[in-house]
Amino acid sequence: MKKTMEVNEIVALKEQLARVKTENELLKSQLIQHENILEGALDGVAILDEHMKFIDVNSAACRMFQLTKVELCKRSLFDFLSLIPKYKINKFFDELSMNETKEKELAIKLENGEIKFLEISLRKQAINGYDLAMLKDISFKKKLERERTINEWLFKDLFYRAADGIVLFDEHGAFIEANESFCSIFEINQTELNSYVLEDFISKQNNDKIKKLWNVLKENGSATREFPVVLNNGVKKIFEFTTTSNIVDGLHMAIVRDITEKRSMELKLYKSEERFREVFENAIDAIMIWKNNGQIIKANHAASRTFELSEEELMTRNVLDFIDQTSPSFAKVKREYMETGAIREELLFHMPNGQNKELEFTSKMNILEKHHLTIFRNVSERKHMVKVLQESEQKFRKIFDGAMDGIVLFNNSYEMIDANPSARKILNLLSDDLKSFKLFELLFSGMRQDEIDPNDWEEKLQEISYTFENGEEKTLEFTLKNNINENMNLAVLRDVTEKRELEEQLRKSDTLNVVGELAAGIAHEIRNPMTALKGFIQLLEGSIKDDYSLYFNVITSELNRIESIITEFLILARPQAIQYLKKDIGTIMKETIDLLNGQAILVNVQMELYLEQELPLIYCEPNQLKQVFINILKNAIEVMPKGGQIDVKIKRKDEKHLIVSIIDRGLGIPEDKIKRLGQPFYTTKERGTGLGLMVSYKIIEEHKGIVEVESEVGSGTAFHITLPINH
Repeated sequence: MKKTMEVNEIVALKEQLARVKTENELLKSQLIQHENILEGALDGVAILDEHMKFIDVNSAACRMFQLTKVELCKRSLFDFLSLIPKYKINKFFDELSMNETKEKELAIKLENGEIKFLEISLRKQAINGYDLAMLKDISFKKKLERERTINEWLFKDLFYRAADGIVLFDEHGAFIEANESFCSIFEINQTELNSYVLEDFISKQNNDKIKKLWNVLKENGSATREFPVVLNNGVKKIFEFTTTSNIVDGLHMAIVRDITEKRSMELKLYKSEERFREVFENAIDAIMIWKNNGQIIKANHAASRTFELSEEELMTRNVLDFIDQTSPSFAKVKREYMETGAIREELLFHMPNGQNKELEFTSKMNILEKHHLTIFRNVSERKHMVKVLQESEQKFRKIFDGAMDGIVLFNNSYEMIDANPSARKILNLLSDDLKSFKLFELLFSGMRQDEIDPNDWEEKLQEISYTFENGEEKTLEFTLKNNINENMNLAVLRDVTEKRELEEQLRKSDTLNVVGELAAGIAHEIRNPMTALKGFIQLLEGSIKDDYSLYFNVITSELNRIESIITEFLILARPQAIQYLKKDIGTIMKETIDLLNGQAILVNVQMELYLEQELPLIYCEPNQLKQVFINILKNAIEVMPKGGQIDVKIKRKDEKHLIVSIIDRGLGIPEDKIKRLGQPFYTTKERGTGLGLMVSYKIIEEHKGIVEVESEVGSGTAFHITLPINH
């Protein structure tokens, strides 16, 4: 029985041993499997004791700490945590509870000094009383996060501090955010930013450019374009947009730079280059640019013409090819040029066709890239012109000296520069008298120099009477030509004394003829009837009673008055000596009106005189002016047979002239007849001769005045006589 029990126990033990062995094999297989899994894991796995000493680690953990398994198992986790303050480490492990998993990021420092960031997941007493730590190397992640943080910080710093405008906008162009520079450039407030889109500032003419910008952004992710922008105040500018798509959250970013001034400067530079090119190519003077060795590198068309070679051929030549280098003048010019770097000289140049030309040139050293610029001008023709000019001067001198008229050259101060023999004879001048002769007093007697405008006198024939120092009086005609040369004017003089005397004699002769005719008419038409009247009055006076003697006295008195008026007229008409004097024109007019007042009263005409206050004296011949006024006033009286008023007005026209207006209220003169007034034997009166107005016009012309007539048929006629104050 006992033996049977032992056999059973042995069998049971064997079965139990077999089961244990099977379980051990299974556990061993599982252990190998777990070890393979741990060894193959990417994350580190470590078993730690209560003092954080490594008990076991996998290969990933060894790689993290860059130690072998044997070396790492001799170390503690605390050995690698020198970068973390001790109180933070103690706090982390003190807060760790039983069977609790806690995660933390730690910075470890390896033995070689390398620093790594680990994410540790620690579970207290997870395996047989030991702690289990899962380790993950997050150094690369931390680096990326750090770089991203730096980039974000740099972006924000750049965004808000950048001098260029930066704006974020969506796919529709609506502004989302912008820096201060952008708002300042576009003159908008930050609060208004979201109410604008990019197209608000770009004209419709550039819509195609906007569409292309969006297309390029979609294809390439970035684009750079220039757009003309119109700001809110209407100012137009040019901006450069450097745009990047999907910079953040699908938004686009544009860096905006104001390039208005840059483009303006580029345009100016381009225009300047164009102008230089135009000047260079189209200059009349020959221009060359050449190297230090004399090799020609650029020449204009004028240079080609001057040196009689094509531009292409000139590029193959040397400047020195055209100069006689053995010439002493060349050696002097070269020495001076090398010393000063610039020169202006003349040299003889030999042309390829054998012709020699004397060229004046200006050369400048180191104008660009150590090149030389030389401008040539052919002075051969100029020297020829100088010779021709000298010959012309000689011809002019012969004409000048041989001219029949007097020719005087004078400067702007009216100082005589030269006078030909005829002028010296007319002006009674000797050679030494030129500078001392007062030419201004001759030409503009009685006027101040500041009153003269030379343009008013240029090329107008003027006539003057001048008394020379020897007492001789001459009448001279002169014309002026201003600015024939710098500070040089010309006066042409002619002695017309004898001519004017003959004309005066002729005029007096004509006047005497007219007066003779008038006297004959008066004698025949008036005095004969008057003689008969006087005789019959005397007969009647003796035969009629004394009661009518008063009537006879009145009739006799009036007949005598008529005779005195005729006598006064005849005295006025006789030839008299002409003498210009300073006279009061108002007094002359009063005397004339008094003379004609009797005739005016007979036809019921009143003459009213209006004088401006403080009228100046005028330089005139009073009897001649009186004759003019008589002729015009007499005509005015005769055209008003039914009576009326004649207005006579005298006033200043300007600082240099007076104007006398005689206005009647007669029948008026048709416009086509006004133009013929003053012509010999032309008259609007039935019994007139036309000689009165002819003589009047001539007298006013001699006084340097003008007569203007205004008339309206049925309303009357106005004669306006303008007279100079200083004749």
